[in-house]
Amino acid sequence: MSAVASNPGPDVAVADPGADPPRDSRLAGTAVLVVDDEEIMRDVLESLLVSEGCRVQLAADGVAGIEAARDGRFDAVLLDVMMPGVNGMDVLKTLRQRDPNLPVIMVTAYGTTQTVRDAMKGGAFDFIEKPFTNEDVVQVVLNAVEHHRQVTGDDDASRPAIDANATRFGKLLGTGDRMRGVFELVARAAPSRATILVTGESGTGKELVAQAVHEHSPRSDRPFVTVNSGSLPPDLLESNLFGHVKGAFTGAVAPKKGLFELADRGSIFFDEIGAVPLETQAKLLRVIQEREFMRLGGIDTVRVDVRIIAATNQDLWAMVSAGQFREDLYYRLHVITVDLPPLRERRGDIPLLVQHFLERFGEENDKGELELTPEALDLLVQYHWPGNVRELENVIERAVVLATSSVIDADLVPDTVRMPYSRGRPEFDIPPEGVPFREVIDDMEARLIVRALELAGGVQKKAAELLHMKPTTLNEMIKRHGIPAGRTRSGGNAGSGSPTAPGSAPPAPRSAAPSTPTTSGLGRLVDVRPGRSGTG
Repeated sequence: MSAVASNPGPDVAVADPGADPPRDSRLAGTAVLVVDDEEIMRDVLESLLVSEGCRVQLAADGVAGIEAARDGRFDAVLLDVMMPGVNGMDVLKTLRQRDPNLPVIMVTAYGTTQTVRDAMKGGAFDFIEKPFTNEDVVQVVLNAVEHHRQVTGDDDASRPAIDANATRFGKLLGTGDRMRGVFELVARAAPSRATILVTGESGTGKELVAQAVHEHSPRSDRPFVTVNSGSLPPDLLESNLFGHVKGAFTGAVAPKKGLFELADRGSIFFDEIGAVPLETQAKLLRVIQEREFMRLGGIDTVRVDVRIIAATNQDLWAMVSAGQFREDLYYRLHVITVDLPPLRERRGDIPLLVQHFLERFGEENDKGELELTPEALDLLVQYHWPGNVRELENVIERAVVLATSSVIDADLVPDTVRMPYSRGRPEFDIPPEGVPFREVIDDMEARLIVRALELAGGVQKKAAELLHMKPTTLNEMIKRHGIPAGRTRSGGNAGSGSPTAPGSAPPAPRSAAPSTPTTSGLGRLVDVRPGRSGTG
């Protein structure tokens, strides 16, 4: 086990563990460096850590802390952010340069959110806010020490299994660099107490990331609780989160514990955090900062130790700018961000995902071993997957249920995937003889205009809004493409002729391609039929 420096300098004090037995044997003998300019804070942390069996070395300023870290070996560092002279951020940078594996825990006061974010980006392992409880300190130091043992090889059995050929982390699957980056970030973040924000489109697997964080954390044997943020009205959401006392509202005939209490010592996952109402966001912020709350209708404070993981498919910063999301909560959630790529940006993972779902649904439906024909797999790889992994999962389940043999061919791939006019953004091929680029682009432009006019009931102003252009520009393009006057009205009143009746096919513009779609023409690029989305 690591030992502290044998000859500390004048600004460093080494504490003797003493005769009292440690309360948590997992910390016994570990070496912790405490760097803080406040003597009282150094004494408090020293006393607490010594009682847990740690060997503690104290440094009264940043320079002394850097020297102590240079001369000794430590399993973790507690580092104050705000210090005169060489501040905590400078010390962090130096320590990380010398030993990237040394976990540094930043000690900060309330109100330094931006500093916390900068510290986490700079490589800090975790942070503790003043005022803190003994339990807070012990838990975060334990997390740091266990992480240090994992990355230095002292505890190989508990290290997350990520190697050069890894294709799975928890329930996450992937073979490319994008997903390997996700695996590595989750593995690094999981042992900490830091709040994690998972971003990505719907269906990319954000809850699977949250589960992986929980399963690879020291809380893995504690509850993992999911909150469907947008499924409940505000009052009911708060009752579910914080619980209530008897008589808090009509129907509250008995006291009830909330999800935060049920998740105590574990993790709580907020699915679509952007849907949480503003008034509830304020209470959520208090739980993150103070780790306490009151039940609805109650006056007693309830303390909890909960790891918060949140997910969103929205742009939270845009919501902050629009006054729909609290800025302070945004920064509290944005300490560590895991961004999941959409499936269309990781097509190389599709065969692996397909095989996984075939095995899973084959077993569930007693179909035995199943495989896809190359043609069927090619369709899946080429599709745009607007619903991401969830949509792929549904497609494979459908194919397995309908399969009559062990080989699934392209006929069992849904029309939305097989047809050129799919819900996704379609791919297209260029034939050996090539394509007339300008004609294809003109054709696309004309068809888009016709479709916009149809949706706008022939009103040019509305069609121009749909196409994000000025009405005068649209009018010039209508004339250039020779679109019949009967297709248009310049404003709200009827012009010459009348718009096409709903459901009827629009007359082809002068430059339009044949009505039958081809793999090289506009029909492969844009679908202008009623009820279809032209660009996916």
